[in-house]
Amino acid sequence: MTTHNPIVLNAGQVAEQLGLSESTLAKMRLSGDGPPYSKLGRRVVYRPEDIDAWIASNSFRSTSEYGQVK
Repeated sequence: MTTHNPIVLNAGQVAEQLGLSESTLAKMRLSGDGPPYSKLGRRVVYRPEDIDAWIASNSFRSTSEYGQVK
């Protein structure tokens, strides 16, 4: 059995994967707080490796770490 790993994911797929609404993801794009994305014409797409890196960069061991400059 082969697994299909997409090159890019659309905003709906990423929102579902992260447990967010598409509008929250859109607000994160606007504020710059979300994962890196690309525009292909009018389409907003995300690379799976960028999603993984963004999640890793937002990992904390305690609440006091949140908001500190890395």
